[in-house]
Amino acid sequence: MRIIAIHDIVVPISSAIANAYIDFSTMTASVVAIHTDVVRDGKKVVGFGFNSNGRYAPQGLLRERFIPRLRDAKPETIRDARGFIDPAKAWSAMMKNEKPGGHGERSVAVGVLDMALWDAVAKAEGVPLWKLLADRYNGGQADDTAWVYAAGGYYYPDKDISALQDEMKRYLDLGYSTVKMKIGGVPLADDIKRIEAVLKVLGGKGENLCVDVNGRYDLDEAIACGDAIAPYNLKWYEEPLDPLDYLWHAALATRYRPPLATGENLFSMQDARNLIRHGGLRSDRDWLQFDPALSYGLVEYLRTLDMLRAHGWSPRRCVPHGGHQFALNIAVGLGLGGNESYPQVFAPFGGFADNTEVKDSRIAMPSIPGVGFEAKNALYAVMKPLLN
Repeated sequence: MRIIAIHDIVVPISSAIANAYIDFSTMTASVVAIHTDVVRDGKKVVGFGFNSNGRYAPQGLLRERFIPRLRDAKPETIRDARGFIDPAKAWSAMMKNEKPGGHGERSVAVGVLDMALWDAVAKAEGVPLWKLLADRYNGGQADDTAWVYAAGGYYYPDKDISALQDEMKRYLDLGYSTVKMKIGGVPLADDIKRIEAVLKVLGGKGENLCVDVNGRYDLDEAIACGDAIAPYNLKWYEEPLDPLDYLWHAALATRYRPPLATGENLFSMQDARNLIRHGGLRSDRDWLQFDPALSYGLVEYLRTLDMLRAHGWSPRRCVPHGGHQFALNIAVGLGLGGNESYPQVFAPFGGFADNTEVKDSRIAMPSIPGVGFEAKNALYAVMKPLLN
């Protein structure tokens, strides 16, 4: 198996929405296609990848460093014993001459290519990525279904509380029982009104509601909010603090007893390890949201899972950020706790294969070779021009 070409484009995913920290009016994503010399079922095997929302397209990094290194690597240096591309060896080729630390946005660029490599390898083997991962790394055991939750509740211009409730009702109608909303972008008293309004839609079930601050609060604000929402017994209180301030997280965890969630803005195994060592998180209740598409890809995510096990954490405590099919395959194949979903935002990158039914916030995976992008028509329409 040999790489014969790599193409990339930048696609806008702009939207008139905002969380507590940023708006998405100028957001972009990189999409790549890795062409191989393998032909299966009469078609050339091409792997696709893209970066998750919240980080801009890393096209400069891709074109200046990582695509050339991968494209120019000697084929025999990135193959496994059977002749297939080995994503771990390809990862090493891409990271040649990169110093440790200072991960920055390079983790996003490598993650885009890593996704495409795994898509290509699974297609070359003729199996869904979730099955390939289960067979290689999980004793052949894949989950029958994956738990998913509907992420939304953003701040829209002129969107009032009734519109927020209508949005959450739509998610329930789609089959979700657990939803997430943004907080931290308005005064706490106003957010409490928004939370209580959504809880009414959920029948008062706090365990079916997650709230996400996107790192907006300082410690005093996070404690004040935590004290205010603790009686609701929410599913989790997400990223209340700067993601790299582990001491603040540890301090909050001594006060806020219900579940916390964080990790989507940590982009390496080393950063994840620092969170586990110093962030005060509790392996019996808290949630880890590392996004493989943003954090050097699945090759690095496997290292992160090994680190977590060594520190007494189960993969079931991991629910990746991003709402994309790549993380969903990983969740099913490696036995994670579930995956985020974006039913109404960040189209066409979020969501699942078309016609995938959600029942009580769980879905079953189709048996489509690779990640399954071809079964999501709106997304595949973006990728298809890269076949030429």
